[in-house]
Amino acid sequence: MPLDMRMMSSIYRLLALAVVLLYGCQELPRYFASDEPLAKVGDRELTLSEVAASLPEGVSGNDSAAYAKVYIDRWVRKQLKLNEAEQLFSASGADIDRMVEEYRQALLIRKLEQHYVDRLVDTTFTDGQIATYYTEHQQDFRLDHTVVKGRVVRFPKSYRQQRRLRELMESTRERDQQDFRDICLKNEFELTDFDERWVAYSDFLSLLPTVRKQSYEGLLNSRKVQQMSDQASHYYFMIEQVRRPGEPTPIEQLRPTIRRILFNQRQQQLIRDHEAELYEAALLEGTVELYEATAGEAKDQD
Repeated sequence: MPLDMRMMSSIYRLLALAVVLLYGCQELPRYFASDEPLAKVGDRELTLSEVAASLPEGVSGNDSAAYAKVYIDRWVRKQLKLNEAEQLFSASGADIDRMVEEYRQALLIRKLEQHYVDRLVDTTFTDGQIATYYTEHQQDFRLDHTVVKGRVVRFPKSYRQQRRLRELMESTRERDQQDFRDICLKNEFELTDFDERWVAYSDFLSLLPTVRKQSYEGLLNSRKVQQMSDQASHYYFMIEQVRRPGEPTPIEQLRPTIRRILFNQRQQQLIRDHEAELYEAALLEGTVELYEATAGEAKDQD
């Protein structure tokens, strides 16, 4: 039977298979496991069972026939490319085999290492461990932009207790700070609080009615409440802490990074320890034998 006719016949079988699956039949006709070839390129054949096994779940009806046709076409094109590559690069066959074997070995070793890492590496890091690493490597973490801690509150110009609000915002007493937060909540003022985390100064300024291309570096020098306004609102803001480019990056921003570094250190140490254990055990068991070069061999090498 010509290849295209045989292919169409097998596609019809796959279409029938889809109908069987669609109507919930649990047992498939035996011929769907057939080794009947659908296509052949050189000495390689694609069988009906291979195509049937590749059908994705949920594919049925005409979709299965279309899928099979595309699958067969792609398989043929792939084999043609492989044939051409083997002919063009036959002289490089040994190098390709070596690279494939090296890749296979690397995959196996990586899988082994991951097996022990998943089982044995402790992924918990205390605040003390993170702080110690930060202190010892602080010079490696330098800011390339200004970061700040502070607060911004936006409220209507019509609000009559502006002075009281400003005094409470600037106070260092916890009771006054609570009163400040309560007033903002009660009056639905827009309060953005960066007291507990560092934020880029550009992001802080984006909360204020700033003017593009104007410099606001001078605002960084005050630790008091400062004010801006637009047509409808006043803005009180305080910049409580500042770190500029070149200064150490705050540890709060580095915790995830330091955890990854510490994890990688533990992982590499585990891999080295496991290699050493394997080596020593193999020497004791006689699995590994090391031979010293004879004096004559050493002289020849010289």
